[in-house]
Amino acid sequence: MLIKAETLPVRTNDDVVHVRRATRNWSVELGFSLVDVTKMVTAASELARNTVIYGGGGTVRFEKVEEGHRRALRLIFEDQGPGIPDIGQALKDGFTTGNGLGLGLSGAKRLVNDFDIWSEPGRGTRVSIGRWK
Repeated sequence: MLIKAETLPVRTNDDVVHVRRATRNWSVELGFSLVDVTKMVTAASELARNTVIYGGGGTVRFEKVEEGHRRALRLIFEDQGPGIPDIGQALKDGFTTGNGLGLGLSGAKRLVNDFDIWSEPGRGTRVSIGRWK
């Protein structure tokens, strides 16, 4: 069940900093350990940077979710950029279309409990991540 939600813009490098700060605040509010906070902040930072650099900017939606006695923080990054033609290839360590190390998507996936990606060339990309407490 969705308990709380907030959407922020992700268009500039300053927005990436705001996303990291908001992710830290939401994670602490949910009672995550320092390790889990760090994992969520790192994953959010990678995805926010991808949204700006490759997606041309977009949004991130923060959601506090509860299922029974479990709570989660879910972040949904969306853009209307060029999309990802081959998601499987994009998730491979070392694959990049830019100047990075090619660890953004695959690294973010390893840092969270839930990871879902949708992309269509010419329509954009949506990446959802979640961490449970």
